[in-house]
Amino acid sequence: MRLLLDTNVLVAALVARGVCGDLLEHCVRGHTVVSSRALLDELRLVLTAKFRQPDDDARRAVRLFAETFMRVTPQALGPVCRDPDDEVVPAMAVAGECAAVVSGDWDLLVLDPFRSIRLLTPSAFWKWEAEGGADRLS
Repeated sequence: MRLLLDTNVLVAALVARGVCGDLLEHCVRGHTVVSSRALLDELRLVLTAKFRQPDDDARRAVRLFAETFMRVTPQALGPVCRDPDDEVVPAMAVAGECAAVVSGDWDLLVLDPFRSIRLLTPSAFWKWEAEGGADRLS
């Protein structure tokens, strides 16, 4: 299954570990994680500017994700989000043919479902997957 992990999930996985760290590890091992250059650039900026992580550490994380994730080039879909800064996320999910987007951003979560793509919090993703949510897409 193809999934998109939003920047806030990736940051939490790297900085706080816990649920998002477990989710990242699970998704990398068992699914295809979709990303884009824009999301990886945002990740690096957030890690260094907001969380004051050393630039070398942020670059290493971004490089690892770039090598591990399936990168797509999203095409603009037109205004679909109430926050224009989030427009790239549904566009990436469409370009990557994702089953779900995992995010903590309520501006994205209110779109659930977007087209046939689920937008779920990390805890909701675990439940959805356990209940066979991805299987219902087939």
